[in-house]
Amino acid sequence: MTKVPSVIHWFRLDLRIHDNLALRNAINEAENRKHFLRPVYFIEPDIKSKVGVNRLRFLVQSLQDLDANLKKLNTRLYIIRGNAVEELPKLFDKWQVKYLTSQVDIDPIYTKQDEIIDEIAEKKDIFIVRRVQHTVYDVHSVLKKNNNSVPMTYQKFLSLVQDVQVKDCIEITKQVSEHCKPKDIDSKKYDVPSLNELELDDSALEPLKYPGGETEAVRRLNMYMARRQWVCKFEKPNSSPNTIEPSTTVLSPYISHGCLSAKLFYHKLKEALNGMPHSQPPVSLLGQLMWREFYYTAGAGTENFDKMVGNSVCTQIPWGTNEEHLKAWAEGRTGYPFVDAIMRQLKQEGWIHHLARHMVACFLTRGDLWISWEQGAKVFEDYLLDYDWSLNAGNWMWLSASAFFYKFFRVYSPVAFGKKTDKEGLYIKKYVPELKKYPTAFIYEPWKAPKSVQATAGCIIGQDYPKRIVDHDKVHKDNLQKMSAAYKLNKERKALKRPLK
Repeated sequence: MTKVPSVIHWFRLDLRIHDNLALRNAINEAENRKHFLRPVYFIEPDIKSKVGVNRLRFLVQSLQDLDANLKKLNTRLYIIRGNAVEELPKLFDKWQVKYLTSQVDIDPIYTKQDEIIDEIAEKKDIFIVRRVQHTVYDVHSVLKKNNNSVPMTYQKFLSLVQDVQVKDCIEITKQVSEHCKPKDIDSKKYDVPSLNELELDDSALEPLKYPGGETEAVRRLNMYMARRQWVCKFEKPNSSPNTIEPSTTVLSPYISHGCLSAKLFYHKLKEALNGMPHSQPPVSLLGQLMWREFYYTAGAGTENFDKMVGNSVCTQIPWGTNEEHLKAWAEGRTGYPFVDAIMRQLKQEGWIHHLARHMVACFLTRGDLWISWEQGAKVFEDYLLDYDWSLNAGNWMWLSASAFFYKFFRVYSPVAFGKKTDKEGLYIKKYVPELKKYPTAFIYEPWKAPKSVQATAGCIIGQDYPKRIVDHDKVHKDNLQKMSAAYKLNKERKALKRPLK
């Protein structure tokens, strides 16, 4: 008896049904050829060591939701345990695969996978289709339009895409035919693993604030888009980094995992703004989405984008190393309550406001600790729900004044910045509870509190809460001189590389 061939859709950063053209291509191909349809996702055995606990919980929930939504279409999600490059070729043979679809991803981990799989698929005569659907624009087309050069400013990027027509989102509503369902469709071995199976103790985690999955993503999107006035008036600098509840949409984790289509967000924003006076990029919500597109374009066109050395857009700065300081920063033990509150919120909840990210990134790099942005990017990769390869690297280069932003003399104060939007220090008292009984006058600078005040508050500095690991007022001035010297040296190096006229 001849086995029925299969069509695979390979889910990676597109954990949704809506606006998933590659998935629809797979369904149509399976229907037309009367092949089995097998939507797959690969979970590596050591995933726990590669993905932070909050993001892993978010991922598992997103996969569970995706599986439930696929079942509404009369199919399912096949979870394959193992490395994609090793396991996918085995499935090609086992399932007699004739057709493979996936989305275009720019992360090096996925582009390397694609190169290997392309070579294997060509030998096995397997047809591959990849669709641009993780970004609003085709970033490779944007680069081509710019003579294959990376646009180094946000405004330049906007000029390249201003006339580009964004296609409508597609929907998949038709149920998959019975003849496309393999006999192993009910097999438990392909089920989404529980957190226990992944050796993750859910009870040890903080309460979940942002559930994973397409269903929650669309609900959250619709909730915010219904608030047209809020959408129209939104301006990034006027939102607060230290409110107890977020002052922004927190759609980023859903977009980074592909639970929410960036293109759908774009169209919904356009609808909300239509006919209404509204804020403009770069500070508007649409402007924030365009920042994502800008960094994706830069990431796609730059070799070693997530590193300093060998990165053509990155200023080479002689950062120092200090494991003790790095650890204190990552764990929220710097002695600066605003910085520590941000880092503790990040570690507990997996999300912090973008201006809070600015604060702690500046503090780690050029502002105070003089530690490489690469080190900070690794910590964010571990902690962030919305970790995104290109955005993480791009933002860290920006905040460390290594690329895209060069006004290195503009440094965030770890004391004054937080006071602008939270004079009482309520945010600090929530995330640094040791200081919750401190008077407002000392909540941002507890080292200034007299010993009697410290004793009354039940928190002695240097004993119950750390002393400052650096003196910001002094060290940031020293770092400004280091930045100035690094910029001067980089300018000289570039001058030497220029051809003589």
